[in-house]
Amino acid sequence: MEQHRTSQPQGRRRPQTPLTPPGALVEGASVYRVAARTGRPGRGRVERAVPAGRPAPPVVLALRRLPNPRLTGLGAGLFASAAMLMLGFLDWLLLDGSPIVYGLLFLPVSALTALWVRTADLVTAPISVPIAFAVGVVPISGGTGGFGGQAMAVVTALAVHAGWLYGGTLVAGLITSVRKVRDMGRRQRAAAAAAALRGHPARRPAP
Repeated sequence: MEQHRTSQPQGRRRPQTPLTPPGALVEGASVYRVAARTGRPGRGRVERAVPAGRPAPPVVLALRRLPNPRLTGLGAGLFASAAMLMLGFLDWLLLDGSPIVYGLLFLPVSALTALWVRTADLVTAPISVPIAFAVGVVPISGGTGGFGGQAMAVVTALAVHAGWLYGGTLVAGLITSVRKVRDMGRRQRAAAAAAALRGHPARRPAP
């Protein structure tokens, strides 16, 4: 008896797909990074595609390399007062107490105080800079005749140069307001992202 030979059909070759680097998904011409988040035990990992960000401009990179301390409210007030007192003495020694130079130097000190104070103490920056202005104006006020004469000279200098005082306070107020709005927006986006991740069902890993 002849035995019928059975031939098994050969499997079809599947088209090979181009390899992509690990951690990336390619759709058309856009490349997305995959951010993995570990879920609760037994649920596996949740993966979501995040668009790749554009590189920052050179100016932004240069600003990021600058010192960026985070001072408390008291530390920011001490920094502004010490800086203005030093600048006041230098103005008195080198320029014979020029109020214009002192006012111009007060503006960047106010900006740095508002930039370097930590987020929790933003409200203290517009309060610290006027005090620093009053402290630094003592060397250039030109008061004589003891404590009373010096105090009257300081009050007179503050009244005469109130424009610089208001300008520096306005600069500090604007910077702190912008930082506060950005911080509130960042918190809202973080809360929305956390709520979306909690509400999204976890995907089971592929076998």
